Amino acid sequence: MEPILSVAEMRRVDAETTADIDRLMDAAGNGIALSAVRMGTGYGSRVHVIAGRGNNGGDGYVAARILARRGAAVTVHQVGEPEPDTPAARAAISAELAGVRIKAIGAPESGDLLIDAFVGTGFRGDLPNEVAAWTLVAYPVLAVDVPSGLNGDTGLASGAVFRATRTATFHRYKTGHFVGDGPDLCGDVDLYDIGLHGGEPAMYRMTDEDVDVPRRPRTAHKWSVGSVATIGGVPGLTGAALFAARGAIAAGAGASVLFTTAATAPGYAASAPDIPMMQASETSSWLNHASEVLSLLGRFDVLVMGPGLEPVATEFVEHVLEGFEGAVVLDAGALNALTRLDVLAGRSAPTVLTPHKGEFRRLAGLDPDPDALRSFVDETGTVLLMKGNPTLVVSETTVVVDTGGPELATIGTGDVLAGMVAALLAGGVDAPDAAASAAYLHGVAGRRIAARSAVTPQLLISEVSSVVTARHTA
Repeated sequence: MEPILSVAEMRRVDAETTADIDRLMDAAGNGIALSAVRMGTGYGSRVHVIAGRGNNGGDGYVAARILARRGAAVTVHQVGEPEPDTPAARAAISAELAGVRIKAIGAPESGDLLIDAFVGTGFRGDLPNEVAAWTLVAYPVLAVDVPSGLNGDTGLASGAVFRATRTATFHRYKTGHFVGDGPDLCGDVDLYDIGLHGGEPAMYRMTDEDVDVPRRPRTAHKWSVGSVATIGGVPGLTGAALFAARGAIAAGAGASVLFTTAATAPGYAASAPDIPMMQASETSSWLNHASEVLSLLGRFDVLVMGPGLEPVATEFVEHVLEGFEGAVVLDAGALNALTRLDVLAGRSAPTVLTPHKGEFRRLAGLDPDPDALRSFVDETGTVLLMKGNPTLVVSETTVVVDTGGPELATIGTGDVLAGMVAALLAGGVDAPDAAASAAYLHGVAGRRIAARSAVTPQLLISEVSSVVTARHTA
């Protein structure tokens, strides 16, 4: 996992370092220049740098010097001069000696690249008018640390803000890169090691090496490698439960069974001969049939409840949650039916919730910011897979999963994800890792499909199977 720091923690790391600040600034400026080159900056490029008075501006002066020596025409627009005999002041002198033009900030000018080295994570309040005017330039912006105008913790902007094509940041990612409007305003984020150490993470970013997919032993059979039951699919919405059940098989479950009512069983029998069924309700409704369901659930490791289960009686959902002793993945209709959070808190087995923002607001009565997600998890003892771009998996820690993109904003893809989480849980992966690993692989599969076609649940299930199988054979 890659650590993500809060602004305050990053400041503490900066303040407590014993490293030479001029060398740190040189390393940071070199990273900025490298990001600029990645954006196409080269000989003859017209580069403008907005430089504040502090170390963020100092990083910009260093980048300006390096780019000027590569043949770029670089102008630094000062928002105040650095204090004398500081690292930023020394960086400014070196930049001027390298041929960088330095002047007080004025009206925006035409160019090929704007480097925003004004304040970064030190931003508070509103940008000065002379800086805000530069946020409207029509050419690409490279931000230093975070775009000026963006809150480095919340990822929110209250006024004018730079919209970066790329952001160069140092030592660790910041929370504002991943939450709020941060992903839209930061663009691609380049992380550079400049020689700092430590810092207590506020979150972690999931990497490929962190994904946990259990391998099947030689003696495996279908019930030993994980069994999943899915309750969902009222008439007219049967596809959702089927996508979840097939998603579980694609992600490695040995057995995946649909629980049906009298109203849905014939349709499933005709359209899904690959997925076994258990008719858990002899009527057309789940109402008053929780006891029958619980009597059939004993041999299953994990229950997925909710895909296509709308509307469903609150009493049914809460009775099943209270009575089933295995792990549960709660999705869609089951989330919307739930009214008592104490039912979640009273469970001894893992419970993973997979809401989108609207479902979380209804359930918790709160906007889904990181603090609210943490409070909900602390109260309920659940694992929260907060679907979005990026997805946040909240348990004892908060994990950012950013492999997915807008291609997954397609009906049915969330149902596949619920089945994937259940399969990894059933295979023995602990709940936080199962949720994060499933979200990561779900995103990888979605991106692979998007490179060649539109994403559909059917294609996603097939691609998930390929992604998971590749991990077994690697």
